[in-house]
Amino acid sequence: MGRAHEVRAKAMAATAAKRSALFMRASKEIYMAAKSGEPNPDMNLALRSAIEKWKGQNVTKDVIDRAIQKAKGGDAESYTEGRYEAFGPGGSLFIIDTLSDNSNRAFIEVRSAVTKKGGHLGSTIFNFTQTGVFSFKGDNRDAVEENLILGDVDVREVTAEDGYIEVLVEPTAFAEARKVLGDMGISEFDTAEITFLANDPVTIDDPEEKRKYDELCDMLDELQDVQNVYTNVD
Repeated sequence: MGRAHEVRAKAMAATAAKRSALFMRASKEIYMAAKSGEPNPDMNLALRSAIEKWKGQNVTKDVIDRAIQKAKGGDAESYTEGRYEAFGPGGSLFIIDTLSDNSNRAFIEVRSAVTKKGGHLGSTIFNFTQTGVFSFKGDNRDAVEENLILGDVDVREVTAEDGYIEVLVEPTAFAEARKVLGDMGISEFDTAEITFLANDPVTIDDPEEKRKYDELCDMLDELQDVQNVYTNVD
């Protein structure tokens, strides 16, 4: 078949693995959110947030519906949360969250991916700040900020650029911020989640280190036990 065919086949396999891992992450998070309360997004804020988050990453309706139906069933799956911090190539820092039915497997796979690219596990979380983030189409930045402040929401920052508004709030104010935005008629979000933002983002200039960093991100992206990856690379 030749080298070109091998390259295409490898790329397709990697894409399939990432898509499979993506769907698995979405399914687990939606299942857990549905199990935590009423399996109805109209009555369960956590479930509604999870659905919107994964819809924004092109997870299909079928995957979402199956996860909710599974939560409605009698069989309960058990997932354990894990968090690993790591130093990666080129001064990169990582926080890696897992959600797995086998915590030992999750740890081994994450550690293996990190060490293969020259990194190591270690404490990095103090280089990040947990933040509630909303991003949506709009140009009424001042009105959004005013309504949030009047709603007694602990706002960090509201910015507008290229027809989009981004709102940063304290994690504890996430639910209230969402309610205020909803009362303003804002219901479609590109981003609506609590995440970790780097305190001092970095750029990797060295091509070799950048290649290793990208490959590490790809490896983590393909692990089905990995739920979220946060990094300081801009």
